[in-house]
Amino acid sequence: MNEALLARYDASLRGLARKDRLRTLSPRAGLDFSSNDYLGLAASKRLGDAVAAAIARGTPVGATGSRLLRGNSPEHEALEADAAAFFGAERALFFGSGYIANFALLTTLPQKGDLLILDELAHASMHEGARAGRAEFKLAAHNDIDAVEDAITRWRAEGGMARIWIAVESLYSMDGDRAPMARLIALADRHEAFLVVDEAHATGIWGPDGRGLAAAFEGRDNIVALHTCGKALGASGALVTGPGTLCDYLVNRCRPFIYATAPSPLMAVAVREALAMLSDEPQRRVQLQERVAFAGRQLAERCGVKPSGSQIQPFVIGDNRRTMAVAAALQTRGFDIRGIRPPTVPEGTSRLRISLTLNVDEADISAMVEALVEVLAST
Repeated sequence: MNEALLARYDASLRGLARKDRLRTLSPRAGLDFSSNDYLGLAASKRLGDAVAAAIARGTPVGATGSRLLRGNSPEHEALEADAAAFFGAERALFFGSGYIANFALLTTLPQKGDLLILDELAHASMHEGARAGRAEFKLAAHNDIDAVEDAITRWRAEGGMARIWIAVESLYSMDGDRAPMARLIALADRHEAFLVVDEAHATGIWGPDGRGLAAAFEGRDNIVALHTCGKALGASGALVTGPGTLCDYLVNRCRPFIYATAPSPLMAVAVREALAMLSDEPQRRVQLQERVAFAGRQLAERCGVKPSGSQIQPFVIGDNRRTMAVAAALQTRGFDIRGIRPPTVPEGTSRLRISLTLNVDEADISAMVEALVEVLAST
């Protein structure tokens, strides 16, 4: 092996290890306190039966090409029609993943000369899209409406004349807190701006029928939403919903849509069934919210943690090494909780990301909190 060829990569990995930031793959094991399968749909019989029935009637596994070639199947079109109706949007487009969809939106819709303002804690895919796109972009302090407005005012004062885009998550993936949606909509209206809302961690759980935290505003000309299908919906892919004109523009100009093989038609079947389940089985959302409230009380009483009020509960430790040691100790005790370190979260805020799903019950939550108290005392 020519070690010189790989030297710089090896040095980078050793540097990450020195900072306690080296990532490795580990298998799933123990009680689920780390996945995004919030409603427990991924292994549900109804979802599996829908896919099995599709296979039995001849639905292919592979799409065989891009949507603009032979990859556009009846299953894709049926899903998009149902999704547009479900979310209250004019159109929907199905992408292969939430990461690709975010990247695609922000590299395609904001134009040269536009301004894109991104919440500093928005998902990495939004940051990548902003950096790779044609619009000028600025970061705004997390959930700070005044900071967004100040950026717009300065840009206009400096001669900016084109469109403004604001991109946020409705429920943030590492802090579990919500964006101030009503104030963001008012701000966007005031400045004739577009608002891109990543509903990844809200879809299926929050809003009427699980339609998300921006549900009241979908269907407007200045709203584009992204609904990830690989979290509460238990499948994979992502649905972009918005005005028909913008969806047509994506079909014609969005390279990650035009040049990618379409998602599997079987996955479109699974997502379509998951959307139906949101309407048919509202008890899943009720049960999850009860577990969220229960876990919040337990963590507040036993650990002094402020509840996030959502299914994502951060437990900030700070130090990278201690964070990973606590996570490893909990995993050894049978609780699958993962440590999250920079650059995923800001420096000095390494944390446990405790995810609440219907894959655990209140007894499991109590046992997890008890183990956490014991591990913290000894680590």
